[in-house]
Amino acid sequence: MDAGSTLVNDLHSQMTLSPSQADRIPGELLKRIDEAIERYPMSSQSASLPILHLWQNHFGFIDNSAIEWIAAKLGLQPIDILELVSFYPWFRQQAAGQVVIRVCHTLSCAMAGSEQIHETFCKAANVPYHPHQNDTLPTSADGKFSIEFVECLASCGTAPVCLIQEDLLENVAPENIPDILNHYSN
Repeated sequence: MDAGSTLVNDLHSQMTLSPSQADRIPGELLKRIDEAIERYPMSSQSASLPILHLWQNHFGFIDNSAIEWIAAKLGLQPIDILELVSFYPWFRQQAAGQVVIRVCHTLSCAMAGSEQIHETFCKAANVPYHPHQNDTLPTSADGKFSIEFVECLASCGTAPVCLIQEDLLENVAPENIPDILNHYSN
């Protein structure tokens, strides 16, 4: 059995464990996916990233059924989509908390204390602290917060920075973190 067949078999077996996103695609999302494909008449494969963004924005993450569905929709193999989902850190394969906190950890932010910012956010939000993040997204037990390290947020001059939902917070200080979390708890 080749790697592609193994992946497909793994995807099928995992899909039976939880409800499938692919079985719950609303008409509006399907319409936006079709529009994304139309923007790339020479190669539908080019629509992969825009579709993954649409999917994750709707469902909050990309499950295995989505990988298969998107691949079939674009005439690709599931491994082609899985490679994108697993390569780009912005995509998630598991549900995140209601509020996602992304702490920049590139050079400028690291030198300005992003490690302490990350650790302080984790402690204040009761999120398991993982200084060297793996494939899981650390999330509080109540599902309220997820906190992750990310690459550059393009605000090196105001380090350390974090992105909370769609808000860029600059010059973040550890002593301000309780107030920041309180603001996003409402």
